[in-house]
Amino acid sequence: QNNAKVAVLGASGGIGQPLSLLLKNSPLVSKLSLYDIAHTPGVAADLSHIETKASVKGFMGPEQLPECLKGCNVVVIPAGVPRKPGMTRDDLFNTNASIVATLTSACAKHCPEAMICIISNPVNSTIPITSEVFKKHGVYNPKKIFGVTTLDVVRANTFVAELKVGLNPAKVSVPVIGGHAGKTIIPLISQCTPKVDFPQDQLEKLTGRIQEAGTEVVKAKAGAGSATLSMAFAGARFAFSLLNAMSGKEGVIECAFVRSEETESPYFSTPLLLGKNGIEKNLGIGKITPFEEKMVADAMAELKASIKKGEDFAKNFK
Repeated sequence: QNNAKVAVLGASGGIGQPLSLLLKNSPLVSKLSLYDIAHTPGVAADLSHIETKASVKGFMGPEQLPECLKGCNVVVIPAGVPRKPGMTRDDLFNTNASIVATLTSACAKHCPEAMICIISNPVNSTIPITSEVFKKHGVYNPKKIFGVTTLDVVRANTFVAELKVGLNPAKVSVPVIGGHAGKTIIPLISQCTPKVDFPQDQLEKLTGRIQEAGTEVVKAKAGAGSATLSMAFAGARFAFSLLNAMSGKEGVIECAFVRSEETESPYFSTPLLLGKNGIEKNLGIGKITPFEEKMVADAMAELKASIKKGEDFAKNFK
């Protein structure tokens, strides 16, 4: 079953390299196609020496992009510029919007059936851009376009386990809904398995930490980048879930930022049941507390504005 061809677009970057390493190490991947505007031959040569079955090929520059994408089942896109201290994810918009539009346009042409996983920030805008680009090419399928928000889930699981001594973070599962920036990140601690309880002040602090965890890393790296290693881990986790579901594994659930009817926001992250064709079923928000309901309400204006910004950009993109 596992004959998947996976492409990483932005493979030489801070996220791209460790992400490619994790994909090379997976038995789910048989062909790894690496693309970037520089250094890809070196990254590919380096990875190709690892004793796992995935064959690795590096592609560099726009003229090699079609060949890189041909026959891909899954495309993961971490390309773009990272955040610097003092920047919001939205500050990356102008640069990353063009990069995502260009790369997804190539995907729409050369692997229209592939699952598209976008890591490039601001995800709240880059997913609407991707959808509009695919619509323009007449190959849009909302079940196959994902904004990777898995890092928010990974962080929530880790931080909850840190506060509850004796909990193994790998066994904690907190759904995180909404979007992928600041207050649009909504961890549903009430739906955590195993069940956990926190006093309200601790809950508010924990929620704030999950929402601002990216900034925590940006500050700690002091100008040398943003979350790259944890993002690579989370991006790989999402890709593996998708590959498992595509090869017939049942009951695979991940949160992702997708086209959605679950709220008044046209895109929204919720737990999704994944299957052979991408999203099998949107599992929705479920039962939430008044504290969580308020966070959903408070996120709406920002989410809608970011989505509209992405859609407007895509409409004018040539």
